[in-house]
Amino acid sequence: MSVRAARPNPPRTDSEALVIRGLSKSFDRDGKRTEAIRGLDLTVREREFVCLVGASGCGKSTLLSIIAGLDSPSVGEVDRVGSRPALLFQEAALFPWLDVRENVALPMRLAGVARAERRARVDELLRLVRLHDFAHHRPHELSGGMKQRVALARALAQDANLLLMDEPFAALDALMRDHLHDELERLVEERGLSVVFVTHNVREAVRLGDRVLVLRSHPGRVVAEFPIEFSRPRRIESSDVAEAARVILDRLREQSHHVG
Repeated sequence: MSVRAARPNPPRTDSEALVIRGLSKSFDRDGKRTEAIRGLDLTVREREFVCLVGASGCGKSTLLSIIAGLDSPSVGEVDRVGSRPALLFQEAALFPWLDVRENVALPMRLAGVARAERRARVDELLRLVRLHDFAHHRPHELSGGMKQRVALARALAQDANLLLMDEPFAALDALMRDHLHDELERLVEERGLSVVFVTHNVREAVRLGDRVLVLRSHPGRVVAEFPIEFSRPRRIESSDVAEAARVILDRLREQSHHVG
């Protein structure tokens, strides 16, 4: 399924940002071998936004951890093709004793970036996520959406051009989530980022993604791919998004009856 429109989406390149070949991942738990992912192949192009949906236990979060380099596959290859990944979770995970500026600057400080350069880059990033006026606020003074924008700025401070996002907006109310969809879309276009985005919200996947991949559980593997080709900007409540989400949900329900 794909949905087309006369006005195209912003162009992607033919260059690859991420290539995964034959990835499998198993764990030993209580003396039993559990296969989390089996034989997964995935290619993400530069400037492409790929969304992953699937039931709990389909290995989405495990896959992101492997792409980020926090875990290793049991079998298979992960080629980041020179991409610099940064992983964002549902929780912003800010340091409460640091203000916004210090949280964003921390990766650069740990990397030994000079103070003057850090200050300039933090100023740029806070303007990019529209938080310059909150530079000296502590995390407890921020809304949930603002915390996630700080986390995004901190990820970009690592010179990341491949964003790995694990349900980053799941805990937010609908209005704030819609606002951050717009902000994320703007940042992706301005910075030329590639994104792998995990969500349980199929409408969110259609709202944001260039492609939506359906993963099957036990073990996790890609079983369907849905190009989303109607134009941006999109609205999560639009009929196009609703219809595409309905088709994907039908496939998800089908998979729920064929686990294993």
